[in-house]
Amino acid sequence: MRHERLVPFDVPGHKHGKGNPQLTEFLGEKCLSVDVNSMKPLDNLCHPVSVIKEAEELAAEAFGAAHAFFMVGGTTSAVQAMILSSVKSGDKIILPRNVHQSIINSLVLCGAVPVYINPQTDKKLGIALGMSLRDVKRTIEEHPTAKAILVNNPTYYGICSDLKQITEIAHEKGLRVLVDEAHGTHFYFGKDMPISAMAAGADMAAVSMHKSGGSLTQSSILLCGEKVNKNYVRKIINLTQTTSGSYLLLSSLDISRRNLALWGEETFEKVKKFAQYARDEINAIGDYYAYSKELINGDSVFDFDTTKLSINTLQLGLAGIEVYDLLRDEYGIQIEFGDLGNVLAYISVGDKNKNIERLISALSEIRRIYKNDNKNMLDSEYISPTVNTSPQIAFYAEKVSLPLEECGGRVCAEFVMCYPPGIPILAPGEQITPEIIAYIQYAKEKGCSLTGPESMDVRHLNVLKGE
Repeated sequence: MRHERLVPFDVPGHKHGKGNPQLTEFLGEKCLSVDVNSMKPLDNLCHPVSVIKEAEELAAEAFGAAHAFFMVGGTTSAVQAMILSSVKSGDKIILPRNVHQSIINSLVLCGAVPVYINPQTDKKLGIALGMSLRDVKRTIEEHPTAKAILVNNPTYYGICSDLKQITEIAHEKGLRVLVDEAHGTHFYFGKDMPISAMAAGADMAAVSMHKSGGSLTQSSILLCGEKVNKNYVRKIINLTQTTSGSYLLLSSLDISRRNLALWGEETFEKVKKFAQYARDEINAIGDYYAYSKELINGDSVFDFDTTKLSINTLQLGLAGIEVYDLLRDEYGIQIEFGDLGNVLAYISVGDKNKNIERLISALSEIRRIYKNDNKNMLDSEYISPTVNTSPQIAFYAEKVSLPLEECGGRVCAEFVMCYPPGIPILAPGEQITPEIIAYIQYAKEKGCSLTGPESMDVRHLNVLKGE
């Protein structure tokens, strides 16, 4: 297209960068020249019939899916499409409570009712684990009208539930199986990885290609199994996804799919070795605990993603967010996130030995300089919620704003979460308890980035009126 000397009288208005020289200088002429609209030779993301259709078919083949959809609104848009095409207003969907905000946001949009399975927890690490098969079976039996079940594969920390068994149990009862694989792209291409959603027989999976797959931020893929009506899913996708799909994002998905199909196995072997070396060295420092497959118990931790460098910091007397801030501010190291008890360093093929060594050295110095008494550390990341009403009803209900400390016993009408990882502390429709208020105050004190409420400083919360 760039060699046809095409005269553009369409959008975008920068006209291949000529109308915005500052942007062209910043991003480069090549980049701006391919930032184009859905012209006929380039197909249309909303109704693909040629090059995008072919690229999606190649992606489906690479991931072992019946169908694949390119998504340019991040995995949030893939999650929304997955849920909105599976449940509608009043339908029940079974899911663990430690899900990403995009999933509960989808329930606000469609009106489906969540049935939460409280995940098992590890008190030593203070984190939520996977779903126990016993809890899954009991919940399905107690809610025979449920239409779908959603599973994290893996969690942010790398923990996997028994996805194959959960899928078989759910399918026996006629439930659709949906999988949030935001952090599991590599499961499809690496060797000796936890099972992927499509290999486990799940119906749909939202896959963040931009995380471990190498594509541009905001690009994602929605995968579907054979029993899913792909034409209906496309219709649902078009409810929320832009009609002006970015060809920069689309091309990055296609290029990354090719790279993974050709070199994925060797790529992720290198990542695993990096992560294991770092894990061994960090555990030798003392006080840190970089956990791995030793957590496996055959149920709530059925498998572990060894590419994840998850590190518990509680014995150090520092919250994960405090270690995160020290690494960034004092050592020039940007890790993925820090929460109240853990940090996650995302390892990829883009890393080098010297960078891994720098991270290890910085963590060692932080222990030497900043180690603290751990008596007053909060020992759990997860608080089981009490659900009073559906997210949609609470989100749109009449509400009143109250100071945080006066909200005990009221029903929340908005979200509160630490971001990242973006797992809600409170979701609309859940009861606010003194324990939750204390948790929010502790998270603020430690420096967590709290998002969700209208009150940007989280000093007030919207609660249901008259409760």
